[in-house]
This record gives sequence, C-alpha cells and structure tokens, in this order.
Amino acid sequence: MHVFIIFESQIKTLLSMSLKKFFTTILSFFFIVESICAIDWTERLPNDPHIVSGRLTNGITYYLRHNEEPRNRASFYIIRNAGALLEEDNQNGLAHFLEHMAFNGSLNFPTGSMVATLQRYGVSYGENLNAYTTQNETVYNISDVPIQDENVIDTCLLILHDWSYYLTLDAKDIDEERGVITEEWRSRNNSTTRIWKQKMPVMYKGSKYAERDVIGDMEIIKTFAPEDLREFYHKWYRTDLEAIVIVGDFDTSQMEEKVKTLFSSIPEVENPPQRPFFKIPDHDETYYCLATDKEASSSNIQLLRQFREPEYDGKGFATYYDMRNWLMMGFFNSMMSTRIYETIQKGNAPYVSASISFNETVRGYYSYSIFAKAKPGAEAEAFKGILEEHERVAQHGFTEAELERAKANLMTTLENALKDKNKTSNDDYAQELQSMFLGNNAVIYIDDYVDAAREIMPQITAQNVSSQVKRWWKPNNRVIIVSGPSDDTTHLNEAEARKILVQTEGAYISPYQDNDNDTEGELIVENPEPGKIEKTRKLDGLEAEEWTLSNGAKVVYRHVDYEKDEVSLYAYSPGGTSLYDNIDLLPAAKNAGAFVSNYGVGNNDNIALGRLLTGKIARCSVNIDELYETANGKATPNDFETMMQLLYLRFTAPRFDSIAHNVLVEKNRIHAQQTSGLPQTIMRDTVTRISTDYNPRISLFNEEYVDKLILDSMQKVYIDRIADASDFTFFIVGNVSRDSAVLMVQQYIAPIPSQYRSEQWIDRQIRGPEGKIEKQITLPLEVPKSTVLVTFNMEQEYNIKDAYIISLLGEILTTRYTRTIREEEGGTYGVGVKGDASFEPRGKYKMYMIFECDPDKAEQLKPLLYVEIDSIVQQGVTEEELLKVVKNALKELEQEKQHNSYYLNALVNYYKTGINILEEQNTNKLLESLTPSDIHLFAKKFFEKANIIDLLFVPE
Repeated sequence: MHVFIIFESQIKTLLSMSLKKFFTTILSFFFIVESICAIDWTERLPNDPHIVSGRLTNGITYYLRHNEEPRNRASFYIIRNAGALLEEDNQNGLAHFLEHMAFNGSLNFPTGSMVATLQRYGVSYGENLNAYTTQNETVYNISDVPIQDENVIDTCLLILHDWSYYLTLDAKDIDEERGVITEEWRSRNNSTTRIWKQKMPVMYKGSKYAERDVIGDMEIIKTFAPEDLREFYHKWYRTDLEAIVIVGDFDTSQMEEKVKTLFSSIPEVENPPQRPFFKIPDHDETYYCLATDKEASSSNIQLLRQFREPEYDGKGFATYYDMRNWLMMGFFNSMMSTRIYETIQKGNAPYVSASISFNETVRGYYSYSIFAKAKPGAEAEAFKGILEEHERVAQHGFTEAELERAKANLMTTLENALKDKNKTSNDDYAQELQSMFLGNNAVIYIDDYVDAAREIMPQITAQNVSSQVKRWWKPNNRVIIVSGPSDDTTHLNEAEARKILVQTEGAYISPYQDNDNDTEGELIVENPEPGKIEKTRKLDGLEAEEWTLSNGAKVVYRHVDYEKDEVSLYAYSPGGTSLYDNIDLLPAAKNAGAFVSNYGVGNNDNIALGRLLTGKIARCSVNIDELYETANGKATPNDFETMMQLLYLRFTAPRFDSIAHNVLVEKNRIHAQQTSGLPQTIMRDTVTRISTDYNPRISLFNEEYVDKLILDSMQKVYIDRIADASDFTFFIVGNVSRDSAVLMVQQYIAPIPSQYRSEQWIDRQIRGPEGKIEKQITLPLEVPKSTVLVTFNMEQEYNIKDAYIISLLGEILTTRYTRTIREEEGGTYGVGVKGDASFEPRGKYKMYMIFECDPDKAEQLKPLLYVEIDSIVQQGVTEEELLKVVKNALKELEQEKQHNSYYLNALVNYYKTGINILEEQNTNKLLESLTPSDIHLFAKKFFEKANIIDLLFVPE
C-alpha cells in the first residue's frame, strides 16, 4: 500500500519521461521505500576495525593502523590538543616558537642530531620531518620512514617520546631560533596575511581568536625569557592532551607493546588546569569590516554567518543520522558550486568568481559563507549578484535533477575510492585519526562508509537539502567583509553594503532553470568507422607494446594496476609554438589548447558536457607548448571508452565557443589589471626578462598580452596543431586489458584524420645571458624584506647520471644552507634550492637558489651561498652527506614505482631520450654507485662553467 501511494503521487511526472528515465525513477522509488524500512538513524556506524587504540595510565592516547601504501614505510605523529589560544599575553607566539624548538634538542637527541639522525635513514627535513601550529592544536610528523630496520622504528618512537616531555629548551638554542622565527614572520607577512589580521578582530570579536594569529608578537619573540617558554611547555604540552598516531606497514600488536613500554613512563602533570573551549560571542548586529592592503590583487566581498551547531559538532559520522547531515552539506556545496560555475560560463555573472558554501571553521564552529570576487569597480554588483544566488536557493531550493547529478558524481567518486582503498596513504589515515582525537570524529572504514552512503543517499531529497539553508542562515552572528587594494580603489562602504543586503534579502528571485535533457544524450551520436592496427612491436624491458595504426599514429600500451581504478592517456607530437614565426601570434598559440579544452566539444558546451559526464570519471584535454602539442586524459576502467571518445572529439570536433572564450579573456584581463605594478609581478617579469636574455618570443603577461588572445587565432592554431594524428604518439597505461585497449584504439584513435606531415620542433635559441649578470632591483614593498635569487645554468649533453647528481647536489646545498644561513645566522626562514636537468631543446643543467631576509642583512647573507659552493668545488662533499641524499632518493624512487604514473612517465621518457628508467642500472644501481668523487667532479665542472644570474630584490 505504501509503495502504491508513492507511485500514485508521481504518475503524471513519470508518464512524461523518457523510457530510460522512467525505469530509473521507478527503481529509485522502490529503493527509497526499502531503505526507509531498513535504516535506524540512531545506529552508530562502526569505527575502522583496523585501528588499534588505547589510553595509557598517564593519559596519552594512541592510535595504530596497519597500512601498506607505501610498502615498508610508516608515518609517526604526535598530536597535541594545545595551540596559540592557550598563550598568556606575555607568551603571544610561544606555541609556534615551541614547535620550532622540538627539532633543536631533546633528552636523547642533542642540538642538531635529530635531523641528522633521520636523514641517514632517508627522511628529508621539511618534506618528511615537519610540524605545524594553529590556534587550537600542534602536530609533529615523521612521514614515509623506511622501517625494514627495527632500529629505525625505535629511533622514531624515541623522538616522539622526547617531543612529548623531554625538550631541552636550551637558552642558546632559543636565542638562535629567534631570528628564524622573525624571518618566518617576514616571509609570511604578505598581503593575504595582513588582510587576514584586519579581519580577525571583527570576525572573532570578543574572543581570543581575535588576539592570537599563531606567529605572534615579534617584540615578545625577540625578548621573552626562556623560562616563559618552559612554563608554557610544561603547563600545556602534557600527557592528557596528546595522542600518538602511527600508521604503516608493521605489526600493530608489536607496535602497541613498544608504545606502552616507552611512553608509559612519561609523568603526567599533577593537578593540570582544564583545557578550555574558546567561544566566539553571539551577536545580533551584522558587523562590517573593510580590510585593505597596497599589495592586494583583487576586491572581494563576503557575507559570513559563523555559529555553533551542537548537532554537528564532534560527531563526524558517528551515526547514520550524522552521516546524513554531512552528506547534505556536501550536496549543498556541490550543487551551489555547479550553479555559480554555470552562471559564469554563460557570461551572465556580475563577478569574476564566487561561492556559497557551508563549512567547518574554527573548532566547534561552522559557517555559511556567501563570497564574490568583484570585477574592477563593481563590488556592489558582485555583492548583489551573489546575494541573489543565495536568495534563489533559499526561496526555491534545488531541483531533484540537480541532486541526482550530485549523488551520481559522489557515488562514482566513492566507488572509485573503494576500489583503490589500498592506495590510501599513511598520512591520509593519520589525518583521520587526528580528527578522531581532536574533534571526536568517528573514522569509518571505506567499505562501511560506501555501504552506508548507498543506504542513506536515496532517502535524501532535494527538499531535505534545500531546507538546510533556513537552518544555517539566520539574522544573527553575521559579518560583511570587504577586502582589496588600498590604493586608487573605491570600496563598498558599510552603508552601501547594508543597503544592498536589506534590498536583496527576501526580495523575489526567479527560480533556477534546469535543463536536465543535457544528461540524456550521447557524446558521439554515430561512431566513426574503425581503423586497424597495422603493426605490433614488443618493447622489451618496458613490458609494453607499440602499435602502428592505419592512419599512421603510434600507440604504446602497458597494463599496470597499482591504482586499480585508473587508466591514463598521454599523447605528444613535436612542433608546438616553435613553428610560428609571427611573435604576435604566440600568446594565442600558447593558450589555444587550454582555452579550447574549456569550450566543450562538438555540439556540447562545457556545461552540457559536464552534465553528460554525470556519474563518470573521464577527462581529456589538449595543450600546446613551445615544443609539443599534447593530450592528457584519465578515467576509471569503466569509463575508459568515454575518455577515448573525448580524445576523438578533441581531435575531430573541437568547439570554438565565443561566449566561453570571452569569459576566459575577461578573467585574464581583470587579473592582468589587478596584478599590474604589484611587487610579485615586477619580480616575476624581471626574472623572466633576464633569464631569457630579453628574447622577443617571451611575452610578459599584461593587458597587451591579453589583447592577443583572439579566438580566431586560437582556432587556426588549434586546428593546425591538432590536425594530424600520424604525427602523434599515444600512450595508454593503467588497469585496462589489452583486448579492451585494442578495441578502443581501433574505434577512436585509428579513425582520426591524418595529413602525414613530418614535423620537428625548432630550437628558437631562447637562452639565458652569458657570463655573470648581477643586478639589484627595487620593489614597492609594504613590509621591508629582500629576496636573494641566484641561478647557475650550463649547457651540456643530457645524461641520466649527471641529472641525478645535480638533483642530489641541490639537496646537499639545502642542508648546508639550513645549517649556516638559517640556523647559525638566523638570517632566513629557509633557502629554497633545486637542481635539475632538461634535454630539450638542448641539454641544460640548472641550480636555482632563493631566500628572503632582512634588507639590512642581505649583503651579508648572499655571499654565504657562494661560500658553500666554493667549499664543494674545492673540497667536495662527505660520504655522510651523499649517503643521506641517496637514501632519500632511493626511498622516493621505490614509492614512485608503486604508482601507475611512474610507468607512464617511464614510457614517455624512453621515447624522448632512449633511456629506460625501468632498468636498475639507470635508477637504483646508478644511485647506489655514486661516490663523493662523482659529485665533486660534476660540481667543479658545473660551477666553473655555468652562467650566473645573481639578483637582489630590495625595498624602495
């Protein structure tokens, strides 16, 4: 009887549907009825059964989980329920300072030895060994640790043990770190940070959140007594407020015994003060904030409501009802994002970009955010436009068709994650366990999560999701925030903003018009006549095959299933923009692939294409760079054919949409206008000009550049570059059978037309300057800081041994500069160093170094870059230095080999260089054979022969 009632209420709608939709809807009705009978909303979802957890007698909580992604690795975390909000006024910034000190000396690891010890095991400082501090928490991690050696596990546990209670906090170490913290403040003190600091007192008015920005007060950082830091450490960094999280390829019972044995002896604090919950006072008045900065690059308007929601807080996915709530949040955000995207794509939006979303904010609080990035001089229009989108959903809600698309996309994503559950990383699991400890959130195993989602989703209606807006959006606890440039910009003032809000709120807005027919069609109405594979060649040593097709194209296929639910496509053809002599055409040529890939394909614009791909994971785009035209695609095995259809259409039926083109051009023009004259733009343009020796083929991004992004030019370039299949080599790598690949290649690649051109890219002689170029450039900076940027470039025939050596040399220099420029001098937050090699259009080796510092110290610090280089040139590197970086390189290499992408890159690399990196002599054996003498000889040759660009950017 119940089933009949539901059917009867929908009979008229069903009669008007297509046959396909009719049966889908009928089945969904029966599914809903079955689910209604089955679900007990109060039933708790089971926690991940693979988690081993407990609480020691001293209060320490521990979570352990076995995981094999990557194999023979583990990640070690210590999570503290303590952050900047717990500081007294005379301690402002000490929580973050304390985070730094955890690496500078402890009971079992004297000053400097902790980092050095881990580096011997292949753990890289900064990349694998790191920490962060927020207002509410502090988290330390040692990630991707090779654990075949039991001593390595014991070392990492001992570090966690020392972090817990046994930091030395030596006065000398503290004084040396003051400069590092000051330089971190300088480095992070950009426009975004300064605007955020102006927002905080209004957003969090009356709360401690308004007073603590984590980095702290620099006067306190420079002058606090060491005892102040020790007091904070022993008061709040205590056993009852910390958790140990370890995830990796180990026996959990053995690890649990190790944790109990080592950590149980840590004393608990007697009579500890209660860890408070920090409230943000409610307010009936709508606050207003104007935050501006000279270096801001855009004008933004946000209407924010921040509030407590006890029904959500600290529950995560504990029960079916909780999960229902969280699914509705996700559906709401997804559908709003889609609506706004469609508005922008149609060229109707009064803003550059926008969002309406519901999210968690600071601990225990949630926000409903209405945000828009305005066009120049149009803040009022942007604010009104995005408010109207909010009103549209508040008044009329979502359509069932919108929700069904959102459900289909989510279900596809979940099923994809389920198939690849064994590729979830140690650190991803650790973050979930962190949420369990800090937020009391349940951690659900992916199998149970997907099963629950399948049960719950049919019961969520569009009306259910739409009704959440009234729950989230109320007249209290609201803030209007306007932010943007401070120079020559008129912003939306308080009176204007309030007037727009009053006029728009509650005013009738027409409902959203949903064209659900877009999901009914097919990408390709009539398949092309299949072609043939004319020739097959086995690629020994690569476990792959090369197929030559009837249209002259080559396809390289390899089956690999490290990611079970992934198939990747890559294709390249030599030529690119290098074939064009007309310099004025180059901006359009370089952007043609990216622009056209956003226009849709064939008769489907990008909106229709998105709907047509509902419930599918398949994409394919085209790019055109200096030397090549390329295609990139990715899909699940189930959607492999869809990806191949997209590829066929990118070649044979590209769409040139003037509306979509104008939207992209307008975005680029606005960005060019808003970033013109900013320090980061001046720096970028200066480096570009000098590093290419002012080559006329290299254009700077500005309004003149945007003027050249002409649709007709892009169309001509795209058709020219993507016209000839015979000049392309296609690579298909992933979990797809040979039979299926053969079928799809013959159906969708072999029929692509060919012109049988034989093209090669042209070396346009884009080179850097010869010799040494040394310049000092002034910048209009809001906060005084200097940037030191030095590059070394050498042309030489490419070989894989030297490519490895220059990369390792960059890592060795990073460690040396960390010790000298950062730690000993306290001169910078960090020196970025990268050594790399390229083989096209000629063999080139490059070393890049950059750091920011106090302008008064720049002339003193910059020579230290050369001091270490001279030391290596004269004396070489030590066995220990080389061992550390080789260990890390071997570890990363083994991790890369456990992913499909490694084998795709190996094939492409082989076709371009002739080097097979799947052979041990080109990777592991080569790395293990390197000696300090090899590094020394290369360094002497490189640094003595290289051309140098030495730039110092200083404040005006």
